[in-house]
Amino acid sequence: MSRYTYDLHVHSCLSPCADNDNTPNNLAGMAVLNNIQILALTDHNSCRNCPAFFTACKRYGIIPIPGMELTTSEDIHVVCLFPELEDALRFNDEVDTYRIRFPNNKEIFGDQLILDGEDEVIGEEPDFLTNATNISYEDVPGIVEKYGGVCYPAHIDRQANGVIAVLGTLPPEPDYPAVELHFQKNIEEYTKEYHLEDKLVLVSSDAHYLQDLREDNESLEIPDEPYSGALVRHNLIRIIKGEKL
Repeated sequence: MSRYTYDLHVHSCLSPCADNDNTPNNLAGMAVLNNIQILALTDHNSCRNCPAFFTACKRYGIIPIPGMELTTSEDIHVVCLFPELEDALRFNDEVDTYRIRFPNNKEIFGDQLILDGEDEVIGEEPDFLTNATNISYEDVPGIVEKYGGVCYPAHIDRQANGVIAVLGTLPPEPDYPAVELHFQKNIEEYTKEYHLEDKLVLVSSDAHYLQDLREDNESLEIPDEPYSGALVRHNLIRIIKGEKL
């Protein structure tokens, strides 16, 4: 059992609202500088930069978590994390069938770049990624669970696309096992007001620029013997699910 620092919500240059400098290797390198040991890539409605991200994290000694920030039909953001890269990519393929497609206007929204493990551009996502999908807030957990993943509402303490801002409250159903806050200072207030005592409260950066990754990182105790990055990743997913290890 060891304590690991984490940031479970960052964006790469595939997200149109993220800086093009947010390449997989730059993100992994910045994580090292900020003493982040576990890093999750959660681009908007896509996991297509996760393969390059895994390559970059291996190079820098970071434990990678493949993920996605899904936009529900209600325009609520939900973080979805997976134990293996292949699980995330299969989830990506299903989400693709629920996307509402229209061409990305790069002049307004920015590029949507798909990179390889050397940060070379190998493609671009042509359709805008950040808009709502046809997956409802209540249906996200069932889809994520099919691929062995876990999900929870993102940045519930922010106005933009937070479940509380959109719905006016944190609904009791579906019973997400965790919630994400953007600001650590809000933990006590939100725990009391929205009865989060039975949920795991995670704090992550939602980094869209390299400088958004924080130095004062949150951490979790995670079983890691016999050590492997894959074991830590799987056990982290189980901890977020609320499973006993």
